[in-house]
Amino acid sequence: MPAGSAPVGPRIRQRGGEFARDRPPRLFFFPADSPLSGTRMFDVAIVGARCAGSTTAMLLARRGYRVLLLERSAFPHDTLSTLFIHLRGMELLAQWELLPDVLATGCPPLTTLSFTGAGIRVEGPLPAADGEPRMVCAPRRYVLDDVLARGAVRAGVEFRQGVSVTGLHWEDGSVAGVVCRAPDGRARVERARLVIGADGRRSTVARLADAPYTRWDGRLTRAWYTYWDGLDDPSLRLFLGQGVGAAAIPTHDGLTLVNVQFPVDHPLGERRDRERLYLDLVGRAAPGLREAVAGARRADRLHCCGDLPNFFRRSTGPGWALVGDAALHKDPLGAQGIADAFEQAALLDECLGDGLGDRGRTAAALERYAAALESRFTPPYEENLRHARLSDAERHMAALQEFRHHPGFRQGFLRALSGARTRGETHRTA
Repeated sequence: MPAGSAPVGPRIRQRGGEFARDRPPRLFFFPADSPLSGTRMFDVAIVGARCAGSTTAMLLARRGYRVLLLERSAFPHDTLSTLFIHLRGMELLAQWELLPDVLATGCPPLTTLSFTGAGIRVEGPLPAADGEPRMVCAPRRYVLDDVLARGAVRAGVEFRQGVSVTGLHWEDGSVAGVVCRAPDGRARVERARLVIGADGRRSTVARLADAPYTRWDGRLTRAWYTYWDGLDDPSLRLFLGQGVGAAAIPTHDGLTLVNVQFPVDHPLGERRDRERLYLDLVGRAAPGLREAVAGARRADRLHCCGDLPNFFRRSTGPGWALVGDAALHKDPLGAQGIADAFEQAALLDECLGDGLGDRGRTAAALERYAAALESRFTPPYEENLRHARLSDAERHMAALQEFRHHPGFRQGFLRALSGARTRGETHRTA
């Protein structure tokens, strides 16, 4: 079928049945008009229930805290994403006992990786060390986010969907809750000892808390992608060529996400020409992939995103904290967002520990979190910036050609691309 054929709605297969995208989620939560709503103090209120929010909520609930999780959308609901979960993220899913749930949806495990570009071709099995899984995966986000939210609910989190946060509730100079609007339009205050913004790069919590950018490196690339049926290669494939990055990432239902990233100042032409430009860019980065796409069927619309800033925000303040893309956002060229969100959730949970009952201990914990966040994520942030400057990345790859026959080159290169941990690196802040 030609590339311009009409898209079809995806279905997600799982063991023992079918997970339909439009099936109502079986999540148990108090609705916004519950008699309990607004009548008690929560330990934590978390705004945003995707990768960072649901995992943070789950971890804190497992400590015994009373956690309220608020989400503007109704799950399952898709969102822009490269889907790829790095090895360090897979390790955390396994540690949290959520990986079996993700794989049970029919998401294909990816065990081999290849990179082609700038005179280098590297391929092989994913590395493993210290018990890390020898696989990664790339679940559709309306599947992954639903799995994570269910994990939070099982841990005891009170989850409310279709709720928008419109303000912060302040007491004695500290955030002490949120002002939110239910689907019926009614507003109410939900009080909490700590409010966590896990609501993305355009974070409402960050805006309401007046959290400044502590570093701003602007927008470097645009990312365009769609899904293809009929690309039968089961491996994760990355490409770099002629100033364009591309990826082929297998996901649910035999579909493959084919992504291209190109400089933000590249001419776009007319909107009606974008699908042709997308295919041309795929060909520039990976001629073989372009040929394969020509014989496949496009299964979704073309998703175009140019709002991909690189920044750090101030991540904590009196009574509030930020996690995930709300705290820092990287260009998605390295596809690190999901694993970063998981790591930040684990970091915030560890720093808070059992100190939420005391304002002084909470403030000290938030200071530790802010310092650890900057220390842990600044080096990979800067490396990702270098890669997102695509012409510089090509020159960097070309400079590696002389090392490509070194005995340790292939394994080290695959470890870096797959997001495996370096020796001695742990999740702990101590």
